[in-house]
Amino acid sequence: MDNRNFTKIQYIPIVVLIIYKTNLNERDCFCRFGITKIASNMNNEMYNILLHVHSVGRWIILILLLIAIFNSMVAGGRPFIRSDNRTGLLLTIFADLQILIGLAIWYFGPKGFKLIEAAGGMGEAMKEPTTRFFAVEHIAGMLIAVILIHIGKAQAKRPIGDKAKHRNTLIFYLIALLVILLSIPWPFRSIGAASGWF
Repeated sequence: MDNRNFTKIQYIPIVVLIIYKTNLNERDCFCRFGITKIASNMNNEMYNILLHVHSVGRWIILILLLIAIFNSMVAGGRPFIRSDNRTGLLLTIFADLQILIGLAIWYFGPKGFKLIEAAGGMGEAMKEPTTRFFAVEHIAGMLIAVILIHIGKAQAKRPIGDKAKHRNTLIFYLIALLVILLSIPWPFRSIGAASGWF
């Protein structure tokens, strides 16, 4: 590991300890360590850009998932080849980027953590279906889906037969696809009535 990166990593527990000991609030903490006001209030332009990228990103992931699922379904007993690994790699990369953008939208945007705050806590947020979906169910479902995608991708490295690799990959990718489809606020659902397809 590069010594400069290791030095930066060493500072993480120190920063956490300082925050804990001095009882800094969130905004003070971000300001003292060089993060701007975007941490406390994402402006509308940035939010709309991230939301649009996030919406388009779901189609990329769905397409890659369908390709990976189709490849596994028709593979039979053929070897787990380079194209299978490449599809899995692209899928995990885009899934990771998507979840990072989603977490930023969830925490800094109006639909997510701020809904929990506005509701007066998690208990109250869980009582209202729309608030519960955007504040809890959507982010939780997508995190589970990304974990399943990573587990599916990892099957290629297991010391098992090629047929078993394809079968296991297919199972995890299918479950991930189902979770994603259930966790998206589609325009035809009441919770996604104000959402678009892209």
